[in-house]
Amino acid sequence: MKTRYLFVLLLVAALGAVAFTSFSNNGPTSGGYTIGDEAAPINLLNVDGTMITYDSFPDAQGFIVIFTCNTCPYAVASEDRINALDAEFKNQGYPVIAINPNNPAVQPEDTYELMQQKAADKSFSFPYLYDESKTVYAEYGAKKTPHVYLLNKENDKLIVKYIGAIDDNVRNGSAVKERFLANAVNQLLIGEEITLKETKAIGCSVKV
Repeated sequence: MKTRYLFVLLLVAALGAVAFTSFSNNGPTSGGYTIGDEAAPINLLNVDGTMITYDSFPDAQGFIVIFTCNTCPYAVASEDRINALDAEFKNQGYPVIAINPNNPAVQPEDTYELMQQKAADKSFSFPYLYDESKTVYAEYGAKKTPHVYLLNKENDKLIVKYIGAIDDNVRNGSAVKERFLANAVNQLLIGEEITLKETKAIGCSVKV
């Protein structure tokens, strides 16, 4: 009897530990890319009606992949910076690809049609893709909007080199002191090891 009771106690404790590990820190921690992982291909609908893959950019040395959306105040505050990043780095081989992971059934202002309107209103110079299946954001492990993944092409593979925030002030672009993402790209461009590989993405939770 004591043996059975002890077994039940141990089982409950183990299940509790698993639950805490899996769901602490605002959601599941398992899954998602880490630094050095190979990014899988994408094939997503752009706001111009075309399907975009990484192979759509044959001259790219890598990509600045940013999970963002129409509605989150942090994402809206980052729009001009994302346009500026594309202008700064696209011709150097690192174009921006923005992906909206939000479910419009949960967040009605994140429909594909409103994505098209947003891209036109803000003159986005980069693809703004609709993750309709809600699988790409999960594969990356994106938790916030915006959430950045810097990929670098190495032996025909896209390797994750930086994950996190665009810079140190998502709320106010004019108050930025450290450009985390831009610094990482610039280090790749001159062949240096990235010194700061991960930062905390600050923004709204992905709405799925």
